[in-house]
Amino acid sequence: MPPTAPLLVPRLSTVPARATWAVPGSKSITNRALILAALADGTSVLENVLASDDTEHMRRALELLGIGVRDGAPQQLIVDGGRARLRPAPDQIFIGNSGTSVRFLAALAALVPGETTLVGDTHMAKRPLADLVEGLRQLGVRIDCATGCPPLTIHGARELPGGHIRMRGDRSSQYFSALLMAGGLAAEPLTIAIDGELVSRPYVEITRRMVTDFGGRIDATADAFHVHPVPTYRSRTFRIEPDASAASYPIALAAAGGFSVTVPGLSGESLQGDYGFVDVLAQMGATVTKTPHFTTVSASSQLRGIDVDMHHISDTVMSLAAIAPLCASPVTIRNIANIRIKECDRLLATVTELRRCGITVEHGDDWLRVHPGAVRPAAIECYHDHRIAMSFGVLSALVGGLTITDPDCTAKTYPGFWRDLAALYPNGSFA
Repeated sequence: MPPTAPLLVPRLSTVPARATWAVPGSKSITNRALILAALADGTSVLENVLASDDTEHMRRALELLGIGVRDGAPQQLIVDGGRARLRPAPDQIFIGNSGTSVRFLAALAALVPGETTLVGDTHMAKRPLADLVEGLRQLGVRIDCATGCPPLTIHGARELPGGHIRMRGDRSSQYFSALLMAGGLAAEPLTIAIDGELVSRPYVEITRRMVTDFGGRIDATADAFHVHPVPTYRSRTFRIEPDASAASYPIALAAAGGFSVTVPGLSGESLQGDYGFVDVLAQMGATVTKTPHFTTVSASSQLRGIDVDMHHISDTVMSLAAIAPLCASPVTIRNIANIRIKECDRLLATVTELRRCGITVEHGDDWLRVHPGAVRPAAIECYHDHRIAMSFGVLSALVGGLTITDPDCTAKTYPGFWRDLAALYPNGSFA
C-alpha cells in the first residue's frame, strides 16, 4: 500500500549505474480489456492485469452489471462475459475518480436493459462528460445528466442503435473509445465523425487494435471512425503490456540522473502512444534502446532543452516538466490544453508547483515553458492527482527536499510506485 502521510523523498545519494524497473500493467489497456471481455461471449483470461483503484472500480462495476470476474493466477483475471449476462445493477455504481471507468461504462450501459446510474467522488463530479452524453443521445440513447458531469443515469436496451454521429475531438479521446467498443455490438453500422482535431489519437488506435483482437472491426479515416457491427466479440486470452505512462517516471529519472534503467516487457512495438516519451528523451540527448522484450534509457550528460508538441502523449507532460529545471536550456511543451480537464487542471498545477520550488515558468492556455534553475525545498500539493505526485517524486529523488503531501493518491494507477522508487536507494528505503 502507498504511504498515507506526507512523504519527504530524499535525494538519491548513490546513483546506480544500471537499474531494472518493472512497471505494472497498463491501466488504459486493462480497463479496455475488461470492457471487451465483458462483452465477449464465453470466458476470457486477462494477464498482467493492473491492480489499482481505477481498475478495481471497473471490475466492481462490471460485476454489479452481471459479468463474472474472478481472480486466477497472480496478475490474472478470468472474465465470464457476454451481452446476455448484462443486467441492471441493484443500486447506483460508484466509480470514484476513474475517468476511463465512467466513460467506458456509460457507453456499455446503453447495452444494459434498464437503468444504470454512475456516481463518483467529489472530484469526479467536476469532470466533464457532456460530449459523450451528447454522442450517445445522437444515437437515441436516453441519458439523465443534469450538470454535464457525473452523476448520470443511462436508460439502456439490449441493443445500441447504429447510425451517424459527430463529436468534438479536442476534449477527450476516451469518449470515442467508449463508443467504439460498445458500437461493435450496435444493431447497424456506426460512423463517428470527428469535429476538429482528435486529441490523444494513439489511445483510440489502442482501442481499434484491441477491438480487432476480440473479433471486431473499426475502419479509420482522418476525420471519422466506421464501426462494423458483429453479433458478439470473441473471448480469448489477452496479455496486457506494461504501462508506458507509468514507465515515463523511471526513464525520466534515469535520463536526468545520468544512469541507465531498463523496463522489462515494454516493447518497441508497444500499442501505447505514451511510449513516444522515449523519443522525446532521445531528442534531448538520452540514449534509447528498443527491443521486442525491453526498453532501456540512459544518459551520461546533462539533457538539453526542447520545444515539443505533446498533444498526443499528454499524460507524460508532467514527467517532462518535472525534470525540466535540470536541463541545460528551457523546455517548452505545446498544444496541451486537454490536460486542463484531467484529474485536475494539470497545466496550472504543474506551473504552480514548479514555481513553489523556486523555478521560473511561463505558460499560456495550451503551453508552458520551464527554465533551468535551482530547486528549493517545498511541500508539493498533489491536487489528488497521481501523476503530479509521481512526477514531483522523481524530481525530489534527483535534488532532494520535496515533500509529497498526498503520496497515497498514486493508488489510482500505480499503488507500488513509492516502493519501486525506494528500491533504487542504497538500503531499499527512503530512511
